[in-house]
Amino acid sequence: MINNPDQEIMKEYKEEPRADARQPNQQPNGKAPKGAFGILINELQRAVAAQGYDTPSPIQEECIPHLLEGRDLLGTAQTGTGKTAAFTLPLLERLAENSRRPHKGTPRALILAPTRELAAQIGDSIETYGRYLHLSHTVIFGGVKQFHQVKALRRGVDILVATPGRLLDLMQQGFIKLHEIEFFVLDEVDRMLDMGFIPDVKRVLAKIPADRQTLFFSATMAPKMEALAKTMVRNPVRVAITPEKPTVELIEQKVLFVQKKNKDVLLASLLKDSKVQKALVFTQMKHVANKVVKTLSRSGIRGTAIHGNKSQAARTRALDDFKHGRVKVMVATDVAARGIDVDNITHVFNYDMPMEAETYVHRIGRTARAGTNGHSISFCTTEDRACLRNVERLLGKPVPVDKKHDHHCERASKSSASHPAGKQFGRGGGRRSGGGQGGGRGGKPQGNYARYQNRKRRNRGGR
Repeated sequence: MINNPDQEIMKEYKEEPRADARQPNQQPNGKAPKGAFGILINELQRAVAAQGYDTPSPIQEECIPHLLEGRDLLGTAQTGTGKTAAFTLPLLERLAENSRRPHKGTPRALILAPTRELAAQIGDSIETYGRYLHLSHTVIFGGVKQFHQVKALRRGVDILVATPGRLLDLMQQGFIKLHEIEFFVLDEVDRMLDMGFIPDVKRVLAKIPADRQTLFFSATMAPKMEALAKTMVRNPVRVAITPEKPTVELIEQKVLFVQKKNKDVLLASLLKDSKVQKALVFTQMKHVANKVVKTLSRSGIRGTAIHGNKSQAARTRALDDFKHGRVKVMVATDVAARGIDVDNITHVFNYDMPMEAETYVHRIGRTARAGTNGHSISFCTTEDRACLRNVERLLGKPVPVDKKHDHHCERASKSSASHPAGKQFGRGGGRRSGGGQGGGRGGKPQGNYARYQNRKRRNRGGR
């Protein structure tokens, strides 16, 4: 992760000129590229090999040929399976085949992401795989000053990675024009379309030429989201990798029944186990994430929090500390954690059960990456029982119960409670009622807290 997001992440990346794209490839590891990697141009094969890869993942193997042919595509696969490279590699090749100097403020490709962290991660992927191509890109998002973003746009970029709020803001100011977009990518489509971003996405689509290639990628896609996505694409290829297995098989899952008042002491005791080397803890609310970090600190456990109320500099610093082992624990809300790609996370803790079963899949998928083993531990109170039932319904089997801890709550174990009538928590951390979006764009927030979150979001100019 880039340490100074206000300046360095906005830089324009331009690498050495392209060599002959069809020369025989010389891999640094001596292995010939396999499958879909073998049909990429030489510069991309070199970049992939430099990362130690010679065999594409299933999502890459299925998607790359279709995308090189110019097809629209809806792709889903589990978290950590290489979706970003699945669309980045063919996008770079198609742009390189018709390389030209980009015009001021007029990108050729647009990639939308729901969070700053995911946008930055996509930018890193473009830089990594496009290192031998004469292409440029920049990343823009809210929460930082726009000066360096505007400066990069004025030089002209081939690929623009953006969050919706800042993109629309700079479009309104006249710094971005989308009439030359050839490739449109919507990443994490389920979250983008279900987090209140639907009006923003439609406003962007209205400015993009109809004659474009459109790609939608996500880890999960509910039927209603897929139906909406299909209205934005033309005759798309549908690629779904092992959709019947929503969890990574290498993750050892268990649920601990506990009273709400005992969550903190239970979490602290579990984190002191030497087997827990790097832990990601999920909470529903932003203020709860801060509270958990303070509570752990009093127990001698160093942690950091990441959520939407943190400045971008604070979020970047927290993620960097966690990545490099300066802190053992990172406490996050779901929105802020979207796009976090950290190696060697041994444990994921659901301090609060997610309100939506699909979110559980996203959460636990942060461990057991790249073929390693991982552990998921969920705390379930009496009030959370309905959430656990929804998760088990999605998984098609019960989550194993661990009663061998000092704070086991038999009442929670036997509870048949459902969600409180008319109350659910939105993804932004506020409450919502009915079909609202938890204080997000396009929703109908209820109460002072949700209205406060809306004001904060508008002031940031994006997520």
